[in-house]
Amino acid sequence: MSFNNQAIENYEAISTRYDKMIYRRCGKSGILLPAISIGLWHNFGHDDDFTNARKILRTAFDYGVTHFDLANNYGPPYGAAEENFGRILKKDFLPYRDELIISSKAGYDMWPGPYGDFGSRKYLMASLNQSLTRMGLDYVDIFYHHRPDPETPLEETMKALHDIVQQGKALYVGVSNYPAKLTKQAAKILQQMGTKLLIHQPRYNMMDRWVEGGLLKELETQGTGAIAFSPLAQGVLTNKYLKGFPKESRAVKDGRYLQKGNITQEVINKVHQLNDIAEKRGQSLAQLAIAWLLKDKRITSVLVGVSSPKQMIDNVRTVENLSFSKTELNKIEKILKS
Repeated sequence: MSFNNQAIENYEAISTRYDKMIYRRCGKSGILLPAISIGLWHNFGHDDDFTNARKILRTAFDYGVTHFDLANNYGPPYGAAEENFGRILKKDFLPYRDELIISSKAGYDMWPGPYGDFGSRKYLMASLNQSLTRMGLDYVDIFYHHRPDPETPLEETMKALHDIVQQGKALYVGVSNYPAKLTKQAAKILQQMGTKLLIHQPRYNMMDRWVEGGLLKELETQGTGAIAFSPLAQGVLTNKYLKGFPKESRAVKDGRYLQKGNITQEVINKVHQLNDIAEKRGQSLAQLAIAWLLKDKRITSVLVGVSSPKQMIDNVRTVENLSFSKTELNKIEKILKS
């Protein structure tokens, strides 16, 4: 990570940090999550600027964002985001640990060999131990299985999550990227052991609405919360690509998650129309996209990734205008289905 020479003062959170943020009940649980949470998927690796990373998290917390979301393989390289978060936690947030929800995940490729991927008990237990060491924590608040494993019995994966809670290494457990049917099965297995499936983390945005095909209904039935990741479709649902491809954009710098070929003229036309609606609402396009997700009460929180404190503030200010008229919703739906 780039450790620049810019001086940064000691951190003391502002006293008004809870005044404007909205907090939502996570399913049928005792946990309230901020409407906006921050993910450390990008911009917290060893190639990124440490001072900027600290400023992002300080800004988030000062605006009432209490949920910091990580995973074992966030970086680059794998593990780097957790290592750097551990450094930031030690420098800035240890006095506020009990005011934070810190989560991590395991389920994608992490280390070589047959035990560093997917959903075996061996992998999940070992990965969480490594994550706790990297972050300097005794426990995480939420531990997720990051994706379904087609080979490992679901009972083995869920038993590992249950035992992790029993061991005190996580207070709650969740799943990510699970389809509705598998989520139902996972929740039932956990419930039979006495552990609640607290939360599901699916990809969900205006351009990717697969969760509306049954998952959200299933989560509502279970009393399980939902936190949507990639709400801005990796930057597509911002004003970033309205006039082409900026050289610093993700589509140009890193084609692994967003390829230029996917940003077609048809997509750009939709984004322009959505931007017009956002401007009439007095919002940025990003704020519109986040508010559109939060209109559904089944979405507990929206997980944003930002590259600067300014972006963090812009995202958080979404909570100032979450209501939509029927006319606005009809116009948005027409654009998205065109």
